Amino acid sequence: MKRILIFAIFLLGSVSAVKAQEISKHALGLRLGDDDGFGVEASYQLGLGDSNRLEFDLGWRDFNYGDAVKIAGIYQWVFNIDKGFNWYVGPGGGLVFVDYDNDRFLRDNRSETYFFIAGDIGIEYNFDFPLLLSLDFRPEIGFGDNDDDLDFDIGLGVRYQF
Repeated sequence: MKRILIFAIFLLGSVSAVKAQEISKHALGLRLGDDDGFGVEASYQLGLGDSNRLEFDLGWRDFNYGDAVKIAGIYQWVFNIDKGFNWYVGPGGGLVFVDYDNDRFLRDNRSETYFFIAGDIGIEYNFDFPLLLSLDFRPEIGFGDNDDDLDFDIGLGVRYQF
């Protein structure tokens, strides 16, 4: 617990100490991710200022025992590293609708819905033309009948900025 508190204090201190690069007002693209199975998400980023934005993702996941539709929203603080490179961090959450292929794990029903809270940390590169590439790590804690555990989602994003 002490480590988490020290990390949170360090993170908040770095948030106030680092000057961010101006970010695009809008970015639209895809985020390819993997936690329990491969998935693709349509991703939209809305710039709220020079150093923060909202990210909305709507995606589909395929895993060994079924499919899932996932909706996520993340608030992000963006910080400049050097000449087009930024890093970002923020909290968020979402909703997941799961449809199982068989009832091996769920004897009474074949689908479920649950919500999750998440954190997000990543790095991105803004090209001189309107292309943004990103790589992020998103730990998620699910709250539901059968998914009250911790998942780690790693995603590669490709977005057009406008």
